[in-house]
Amino acid sequence: MLESYQSFIQENWEKAGFDNPTAVQSEAMPLILEGRDIIASSPTGTGKTLAYLLPLLQRINADNQGVQAVILAPSRELVMQILQEIQKWSEGTQILAASFIGGANLKRQLEKLKKRPQVVVGTPGRIYELMMQKKLKMHEVKMIVLDEGDQLLLPEYKQAISGIVKATLSDRQLILFSATISPEAVQRATELMKNPQLINITKKESPSVDYQYFLCDAREKMDVLRKISVAGTFQALVFVRDIGNLSVLVEKLQYKDVSVGQLHSDLKKEERAKAIRLFQQGEIQFLLVTEVAARGLDLPGLTHVIHYDFPETISQFVHRSGRTGRLGSSSGTVISIVTEREERKLKQICRELNVKPHQKVLVGGKIEDAKIGVDRGDFRKSDKKFHGYKQRNKNKRS
Repeated sequence: MLESYQSFIQENWEKAGFDNPTAVQSEAMPLILEGRDIIASSPTGTGKTLAYLLPLLQRINADNQGVQAVILAPSRELVMQILQEIQKWSEGTQILAASFIGGANLKRQLEKLKKRPQVVVGTPGRIYELMMQKKLKMHEVKMIVLDEGDQLLLPEYKQAISGIVKATLSDRQLILFSATISPEAVQRATELMKNPQLINITKKESPSVDYQYFLCDAREKMDVLRKISVAGTFQALVFVRDIGNLSVLVEKLQYKDVSVGQLHSDLKKEERAKAIRLFQQGEIQFLLVTEVAARGLDLPGLTHVIHYDFPETISQFVHRSGRTGRLGSSSGTVISIVTEREERKLKQICRELNVKPHQKVLVGGKIEDAKIGVDRGDFRKSDKKFHGYKQRNKNKRS
């Protein structure tokens, strides 16, 4: 399928060790090259970024120093990851890309524009701000990409997205990618597009993901999370409902000597980057995150995701869980810490996703399969064994 692509794309494809394109790449890439507007939905970890990035790079005229493509994403972290992918896949060319994110120094970002990038990637607010200040010229833009498009079509982004799209000429191409997309979002996207082609990939090709859960009272959740941290040597993204709950949980876990970091929108850019770096370097075991901060976050090799606060919707469950078991990984594990009410919701979501959740318990400091009839009383029995295990280890160390 890549025979018609420029040599630098073919060479970088071979260098990456890829074989055949994924389903979403096979369907989307030819349509993008044809100049069609598309709305593409495909599970997380199925190669959506490359599905739009390779045809985008194919169509960039490196001799033209005007901005030819704009990629919009909802979070700083996703913007930076996309930029890294652009730099990786445009290696050996004169194609220049630059990132523009809210909260960053505006003067420095204006300096980037002076270097005349052909590809601009950024958060909608900052891109719209630069455009309104007439610092970012949109008249040569031929392609706009909405990455995590379902998020970008929420009301809070409406003015920025609409303004950016309308600032381009009528022959521009608009592309939307997301892991999930509601009928309402499809309708909003369609209003901005010209006869869009819909792509809906429902099956994740590989790797396999194991869905596990622990049943407990709401007040026991923190202690269950602490015990999970001791029971395994794995690292995990831990999803918490909001910043307030997250900050309190971080303090409690640190007091219990659990190695944790945090990632949320109230942190400074440098603090967020440091948290991700420490996690990637293995310096912290659990990175506690909010929904928005982790949207689109790609951590190569991440094996575990933990739902500490259970998600409100199936869409949230899919996006969170999709941080593990991504393309290029062997497997992933998704753990939910749930109350009885949340257990019913978990099973309903898993039925809709056609996956089977497995109940687990902590016994003697280890994670084991729950036997039929396990309830919170059984959890408390295993709890006592766990404390005995901890005490024995403590005595050995002393």
